[in-house]
Order: sequence, then C-alpha cells, then structure tokens
Amino acid sequence: MLQQTYNQYLGSLREPRNLVDIALVFLLVYALLRLIRGTRAVPMAAGIGGLALLYWTAARYDLATLEFLLRPAPVYIGVAIIVLFQNEIRQALISFGNRVRMPFLIRHRGQFGEGVYDEIVLAATTLASTKTGALIVVERGVNLRNVIEGGVKMDAELSYDLLVTIFNPATPLHDGAVVIRGHRAAAASCFLPLTLNPMLSKDLGTRHRAAIGITEDTDAVAVVVSEETGLISFMQGGQIRRGLDGTRLRAAILDALEPGARASAEEEEKQAENETSKTEARGQRLEVSEKTSTNL
Repeated sequence: MLQQTYNQYLGSLREPRNLVDIALVFLLVYALLRLIRGTRAVPMAAGIGGLALLYWTAARYDLATLEFLLRPAPVYIGVAIIVLFQNEIRQALISFGNRVRMPFLIRHRGQFGEGVYDEIVLAATTLASTKTGALIVVERGVNLRNVIEGGVKMDAELSYDLLVTIFNPATPLHDGAVVIRGHRAAAASCFLPLTLNPMLSKDLGTRHRAAIGITEDTDAVAVVVSEETGLISFMQGGQIRRGLDGTRLRAAILDALEPGARASAEEEEKQAENETSKTEARGQRLEVSEKTSTNL
C-alpha cells in the first residue's frame, strides 16, 4: 500500500503544476529560515517544535494524561505564533511589500556631495568627536507619521549645521530622535518604541534600544552616536553595527537606502584615483625630463 502511494506521488511530480507548487513551498520555507536566523525567534521556534514533538509522542504511545493536557495546544498555536513572532512577521510583510511596490515608484536618490547622506555622515562624525549623543532616523517605505506627530515638527531642509545644532545639549530639542523624510528634517525630539529583544548587550542604553525598536517595527534605518563612548552605530531590521567611521557609515547607509549608488560611487572614486595617479606620473616624468635637460 505504501509502495503504491509512493509511486503515485512520484508520478504526480511529472506534472509542471506540482513542480511549481513544490518550488513555491521551498522558497517560502527558505525565506522563513533566513528571516528568523540569528534572532530570538529561533529558540521560540525550537520550543514550539519541542511541544509539537511531545504531543505527537503522547498520541503515538497512548499517554492519556499528557495527551489530555496538550490537546488544546494546537487550537491556540496559530495565535501563539502571531503573538510570539509579531516582529518577524511585520518585517517579512514590510520587506515583501517594498519589493512589490518599489519597481513602480520613483525612489529618492542621494548623490555624493549634495544628498542627505553626506550631511548625516558629516554630522554623526562631528558629534562623535565631541561625544555628543545623537539619534537620527531615516524614513523609508513605511510612513512614520505617528512618530513625527509625537515630536516637534520642523519640516526644514536637512543640513549638517541643523543636525549639530539640534543635538547640542544646550538646546531643548536634543533629547529624542530626529526623523528624516526625503531631503528634509520632518521632526525632532521624537520618542521611539524600545526594543524588547532580551539578546541585546546590557551596555546598550536607551538611545540604542530605541533605534533598534523603530527598525524592528518599521523598515526605517537609524544612526546613533553614543555620548558615553563616542561610537557611531547603524541599525537596520533590528540589527546593530557598532564602531563605524565616516566611510563605513556612508557605505552602510548607501547599502540600505541606495544599493546601486554605492557601486556608482566606488566606480567614480576609482576613476578619480586613476586620474590622480596618471597626473602624478605625468608630473614625475616632467620633473625627470627637466632635470635631464638641465644636466645636459
């Protein structure tokens, strides 16, 4: 009987529709595993799996009492998954939604020397040199209207001077986050939701936890300058990268917001370096020729 069922299943795989079905399931499982890899969802998923295995064991070996206790569990397992993995589910839906709609939208492009990215990088490095705390959030696909309305609305053209002035400890707006929308500073002194991730290091303060929290709840990215150490950190998707300098911070921002811009910038830098090398080589050849003519 089993052999017949197995042969029927193998025969059904010859149909293109079933192959597509299996491929879609494979991609779904692969995306799910990539999503929860390295997050707190892994131990929780293992716990749910262990509970399911325990229920199967009770049913398989007729453990009546254990089976009675675990019988209601499958009914509530869907609700438990939604509650436990709400952040991961939110990130997955945000990522999927952005991938679907981004090809049909005109994205804001930041250019070296005139875009908002250089202003953020320059302000962050300056604030880091004086150990002045700062929290900068850059809005992406998910609207941060609720966060902006909770702060002090500005709608000002973004600049290095504006950011440095806002985070000056002597100003009333330095406590909280600045939200960047496009080329403008939408609001300052904004308060963000704190992350509840228990796996984070204990030395991360409220500013870092707020930055991680907003990147968990939305697709925004955040830049943090620590007032204790002066270190610059970059947050995206609930993940933190610490101890960045200006070059690496710029690369992180470009990777997150403009994946193609970084490659173009690197090509421009290489071309500039090649031109500089050629100019220096020409200068050296001219010096040699002048010395030779002088000696003659």
